[in-house]
This record gives sequence, structure tokens and C-alpha cells, in this order.
Amino acid sequence: MTCCGRSTSSESAWAFLPLMIAKGKDHAILASKNRFIAKRFFDLRRITSSLLLLCLFPALSCNRVRLGDARMHYVRGEYHAAVGMYRTLYRQTPREERALRGVIAFEMAENYRHLNQSAHAATAYGNAIRFGYPDPVALLRQAQMLHREGEYTQAAALYHDYLSHAPEDETAIAGLLGVEHSLQGLRQSEGCTARYQVSRMDLFNSSRSDFSPFLMPGDELLYFTSSRESIPGEERSSVTGTKYHDIFFSAKDSQEAWRQPKRVESPLNTHCDEGVATVTNDGGLMFYSFTPAGSGEERLTGIFFSRRVNGVWSSGNPLAIRSDDSLSLFAHPAISGSGELLFFVSDMPGGYGGTDIWLAHLNHRQEVVSLENAGAVINTHGNEMFPVLQNDTTLYFSSDGHPGRGGLDLFRAIKSSSSKRWRLEQLPVPLNSPADDFGITLEQGGGKGFFSSNRDDARGYDHIWSFVRVDRKIRLEGFVVDPGDHLIAAAVIDVVGSDGSLHRVATDREGVYHFVAEEGVDYLFLAQAEGYLNRKQSLPAMRVCNDTLIYLDFEMTPYNRPVILEHIFYDFDRAVLRPESEEELGNLITLMQEHPEIRVQLSSHTDRHGSDSYNHALSLRRASSVADFLVAGGVDPERLACVGYGSSTPKQVDRRTAAQYPFLQEGLFLTDSCIRQLSTTQQEIADQLNRRTEFLVMPPSLISP
Repeated sequence: MTCCGRSTSSESAWAFLPLMIAKGKDHAILASKNRFIAKRFFDLRRITSSLLLLCLFPALSCNRVRLGDARMHYVRGEYHAAVGMYRTLYRQTPREERALRGVIAFEMAENYRHLNQSAHAATAYGNAIRFGYPDPVALLRQAQMLHREGEYTQAAALYHDYLSHAPEDETAIAGLLGVEHSLQGLRQSEGCTARYQVSRMDLFNSSRSDFSPFLMPGDELLYFTSSRESIPGEERSSVTGTKYHDIFFSAKDSQEAWRQPKRVESPLNTHCDEGVATVTNDGGLMFYSFTPAGSGEERLTGIFFSRRVNGVWSSGNPLAIRSDDSLSLFAHPAISGSGELLFFVSDMPGGYGGTDIWLAHLNHRQEVVSLENAGAVINTHGNEMFPVLQNDTTLYFSSDGHPGRGGLDLFRAIKSSSSKRWRLEQLPVPLNSPADDFGITLEQGGGKGFFSSNRDDARGYDHIWSFVRVDRKIRLEGFVVDPGDHLIAAAVIDVVGSDGSLHRVATDREGVYHFVAEEGVDYLFLAQAEGYLNRKQSLPAMRVCNDTLIYLDFEMTPYNRPVILEHIFYDFDRAVLRPESEEELGNLITLMQEHPEIRVQLSSHTDRHGSDSYNHALSLRRASSVADFLVAGGVDPERLACVGYGSSTPKQVDRRTAAQYPFLQEGLFLTDSCIRQLSTTQQEIADQLNRRTEFLVMPPSLISP
């Protein structure tokens, strides 16, 4: 049988020849948005199984050249050129040829994925599944693309479907954790103010990709990478269809405003790909990623360095990292301020999978003295990229291997000064999004800076965004009062934070103090006022969604003035404490434990009913029962004295009591003659107020025996 004038079987085999030749070639150059990363992208054995070959041969003859060309571009990593061919092939292939349409849709989706056009990729993977693509990896890929689009619920269902086929796949497990954490975070953040405000930095951006900003010390000069149309020449990358990347810069003017970016005009920029630059603190040495133009394995990315001589960057020189390894990529340098430590990205042997972050120790001649992997806390089975060194102990980077919100997520690793181990944390929304977020740089102080993201760009192009931290204020205010609710002016409150901070505030004439707390810090408050015992209160570390106001009042215990023990109850005509009294007496035990230097006189009072002798004896027994409870709670009996006053000392109405019972005037003594003037109900209340137990804090020399 012939088609288009040629043998079907021979032409079908020819259509698969590029795949068979390329079998074992597992690098796609510049796979992730042409950010100088070569990634393993395609297991050719999935396509060249005998079953698929038998199924597809009859259908390929008329499309033989176009499919072969598309796949050759695909294998070379020339995704921009390949994706258009796959689109044409998909449209031309009859719907009845379900197996072929499924294969073409999957391969087209792979190209969209590497171009970071996740919405198009998700649709194409869905078509591959719909047309019966036989490999469950399509489920994983569609889940990843929906994850990048923020469609977390749909992505979770697809991750589950894929894990039913491959339950131990680390990529899918991390992806499922990422969408579950993202859904939980969305629920928790409802109604919350974002911790950071982000804005697209249009001054730096073009209609193409602009990414990996790098701020020089002083925050006056910024370098970044761009593929904008203003780059000289007409040569374009077959991977992205844009011009090859160059290094650009922007500087601030005398008004501290950023100027229009300019291309670095020096031999540093060539007709090849340059970018992801990092500079030593003295501004004299730059490291950057370099990828030759063209196609093939010879395009593996390396790290170059350049010196600034008389204000001009010199031609780049390759940094020899491993002379015995010509098949690995080296990219994304991040140099320490001294130029002695260089973090970078590589897929060389000895890593954890994908691309890892490594550390090279350099000598003064920019020679690698030693290499070490950044370790399992940072690196995963996936890809860790774009390291940024804030200082010797703080490393920012991006990863698609750690559970995240989709695509590349930004992380911060802080090394302990004692254990030398990294502690990892994911940066919050909106610094992270479902899209790729990477290449962060911070101004001095760390509260603001710039980062890269392809969010809100369906073409997959990256852009530079600015960010500024929005500090959510935790404001504390409160009164300092005595037991009668009288405000205490000029009371001093010392505040000690778990972060080592120490503050002192004082109450104003209204007895009010104010303090602003930091998130995540525990605080201890110590209130002091002349004539009063010091009082302590604590505030545990807090995480808040919005500005928050907390009230924290202090009731100070005075010397030489009686304090009523509220909620002390006895059965009628008895001196046995009722269980409801235990909480209030527990507070008194705590007070005496906090102040082991004080002694306390306990006194009890009755109402006006009954004989004086009987009331005196009853009140003494009641005071003694309070003392027994305190001793049982660990208070030394030598610190206690008991007095029974019977009805001889009526209560004087204080501010708090007057506020609670408006028929009583502040300062009034509840004597028998006073109470008789009240109504029957009011008399019962006044009698109850007189039936009270008090404690009096006194210096040891004044305590009654």
C-alpha cells in the first residue's frame, strides 16, 4: 500500500527515526523559560513501545515529515519551533485516529510545559487523556499544570488518580501536599491582609522576559536579565523564539528614583545567552550563566566570570568547576560578598535528583578549591534553582520539589550558628503564587526588594515585580488600677521580648499605657508602682491576619491597704470554705509565691446581724480556714496572720462597687444606720458586701501576731 507516492511501512519507520536516534539523549537545553537550565524532559521509551508503533504506523504516512521535524525540534529543546508544528499536526489528524491524536496532544503539551504556558499545556494533556494516551504520566503532568494555574481542587483529584498507578512517586506526593497546603492556606487567609504588597515593576519590564534582579550593596544599582527586542541583532532562540538574553542594569538618580534600564555595553554581552548575574560587594567581579547559541549538547550552560576594569566589564571567562564533567550544566551563580563562596545550580552526579544547589569554595584566583552539596534540607528529587545569598547564613532559592503553590516557589533557608544546619521556610503569599516565582533580591533591611514571576502572563514570559512588607501591628493598651479600680498614674511597665528586646513604658495621667508588639515574639510584662507589689503578665507569640488591638490590664496589690478576696463563700453560719472559693484563693497563693518577701494578714468580717461576740468568733474561724487553705497550697504559715473583726468594721464603698450598685455612693460606709435607709432588697446587698474576707500585705515588722 502506498500513500503520497511512498511505502507506508518505510515512511512510518522514517517518521520515528529521529526518536530512535535520540534514544538515550535525555537533556533538553534551556528547558525552563530559557533560564539557562537543561532539564530531563522526555522518556523516549514511552513513545517507542512496540504497541504504539504498531498502532500508529498506518496513520503516519501523510504526516511523516512534519511529525519527524516536530520531534527533532522537541528533542533538541527547540520548543517554540516545535509547538507550532504539533498544533498543525493535531488539527490535521482525523478524530478517528484516537491513538495518534493522543500521542500528538501529549507531545504538544510537553512543549507548552517547557515554555511555561501552563494553561495551554493543561488543555493539551487533557486532550491526550481524552484520546486514551496510555501512560499515566499524563495525569501527573495535567495535575502539575492545573497546580500552576491555581486550580487546586482539580489538581488534587488528578494527583490522587496518578498515585493510584504510582503510589511512591515523590513528585506526585510533593505535588499533592502542595495543593492541600495551598487550599488550607487559602481558607486560613480569608479576611486577612497580605503580609506583602507586590507590584509589577513596569519600568524594568519589556514585552519579553525580564528576570533575576540583583541589587548591589547600597541599593543604588540593579542588574537583571532580559530578552527584550532592543537587544542588537536579529538572531533568535529556537527554544523560546525570543532574542538571546543579555545582562541589563538600572541605577538610581539623585532623587532616588530608578532610571530606564540599559544594556551592559561591554564584551560581557555577546550574541549568546548571558544572564542571572551576581556581583561581589566591591563591584569588581561578576559571575553569570552563559549558554552558547545554536542547538545540541554543546549548548550546555556554564558559569562565567568577568572583571570590572576602568568602569567596563571584561569579556567573560569560564569558571572551571569540575574538569572531569563535560555532560553537566552549571548555572545560576550566587557569590558571597567576599567572593569566597559561590552557590550554584547543577545536575552533576552526586545530587538528590533534577537540579541541585551546590556550594563551591573559591580562592583569590577564582579557582574552585572544594565542592559540596547544599544538602537534603534544601535539595529534593525535583529542581532547586536560582540561589540568592543574602549573607553567609541566609539563602533564598526556588524549588518545584518541595510542596508549594505551583511551579517554582520561593524558599528561605537559614543556617543555625550553633548546629550549622539549615532551617527551611516557604515565603508567604503573594510572594509565592501558582505560577513560577524566583530570583529574589532584597534591599538592606530586608523589608522590600524585587523578584521574578511569570504570573499573569499567558505566554510564559517572566517579569520583575517589586515587593514591600506590610507590618501588621499588634497594639497593646490597658489600665493600671488598684483593687478599687482607681487608676494609677506614672506606673512603669518593663517589657522583655523573647527576641532579646527590652522596652519600658509608663501610664499617663489616666492610668493608661500603650505598647506595640512584634509578631512571633513572646513577651513578659512587669508592672511597678510606688506602694504596690509588682505584677507580672505574659503575652504568648502571636500571628495575626490584620492590625490587632489587645487589652492587657494590671490590678496592683497595695501595701498597708486591705484587699477584698472576691468570691470567697461559706455555708450559712459556718466557717468551712465552699469549693467555689478555691480559684480566688489560688490566685492569692500565686501572688505569695511571686513575692516570697511579703507577709499577709487575713481578716474576715460579718454583717450587722447577731451578737458582737458571736460574730467576732465566727469571723476569726473563717479567716483561719482561709489560712489553712493557703498553707495546704504551700504557703509558709509563718507568713500568715488571722484576724476576726465581726461586724465592727463596715465596708467603705469604692469606685468598683459604686459602679456595680448605683444606689451606693463612692466613699459611703455601710454602717447599720446607713443600711436601714435602704430598701429591703438593697439592704440584703449591703449586708452581703459587709460579709467579706480581706488580705492585707504588710512589712513583717507591722504584721499582727
